[in-house]
Amino acid sequence: MKPRGQQCRNPYYFEVGTKDLSDKRFVIQASRDYSSQKHINNKPMELVIEKISLEQKESWNKFAPGWKKWDKLMMEFLKPKSDEIIRLLNPKESDLVLDVAAGTGEPGLTIANMVKKGKVVITDLAEEMLKVARENAEKRGIKNVEFRACDVSKLPFANNTFDVVSCRFGYMFFPEMYLATQEMYRVLKPGGRIAVSVWNVPEKNFWVTAISGPINRNLEIPVPPPEAPGMFRCSKSGLIMDLFRRAGFKNTLETEVRGRLNCGTVDTYWNMMTELAAPFVSALSSVDDFIRVKIKSEAFDLVKQRFPNGQFLVIDSSALVIYGEK
Repeated sequence: MKPRGQQCRNPYYFEVGTKDLSDKRFVIQASRDYSSQKHINNKPMELVIEKISLEQKESWNKFAPGWKKWDKLMMEFLKPKSDEIIRLLNPKESDLVLDVAAGTGEPGLTIANMVKKGKVVITDLAEEMLKVARENAEKRGIKNVEFRACDVSKLPFANNTFDVVSCRFGYMFFPEMYLATQEMYRVLKPGGRIAVSVWNVPEKNFWVTAISGPINRNLEIPVPPPEAPGMFRCSKSGLIMDLFRRAGFKNTLETEVRGRLNCGTVDTYWNMMTELAAPFVSALSSVDDFIRVKIKSEAFDLVKQRFPNGQFLVIDSSALVIYGEK
């Protein structure tokens, strides 16, 4: 049963704070058509988006230490998606590149090694995540990078600035995806290329559902609206391509990219996911010890059913990578 007197969130949602959850409904409604919706319930859309972004920023900053701790394992896991983004973008040696919602620095840092006469501007909403990205750049001796904390809804760059824009697993958390798409289109030069990745459907991402399933069952959390910011918000094939086309991008395409999370043990998997996944941490912090242990036990059982006989834990994943040109 759901604990009394406590707000339990669906772990497919991104954690956006608790002060005024009604604003989340405004953003969901507004996301359906930003171009014709400048006010929601008498609240200016810009203020609603800013509020959501500030709460997301606080959450990402809070969990930056977990991302730093597990960075090596996560970057290995996400590398096939980065590789496909880079393949599609085909960066040129002198390109000026914008990496949006880059977190701990990828794929921007890898691209920086390819644009020796160019530069990569690595951006993220959270300053603490960018600190980890800076450390990673220093460790790898990468100099042709710049770091900027900024909101994708109001990028601090002039029109027609960049040759390339990349964004790995940021789209599904943007408060207003069409506005973000318009901004990325605006800062791209004519002929510029964009490639982004988002998670595919839950059925193809057991690495998420092995924990989210037990949380949903034990906390009796309702399924969120499909428009709500969260892990699988962009999993419908063609959704991002449609946003691209509406914003003006052409020659769009979408590919599926598989990946494998090499955890090794169930304990490693659980510890990693509950230290860096803000929605999981939020949900687990709202229950008592008995329910928390029960959720963990059920998650372990699901993983062991998929990987019997104590075999090395390698969990499949699936993402969509979308490309377009200005």
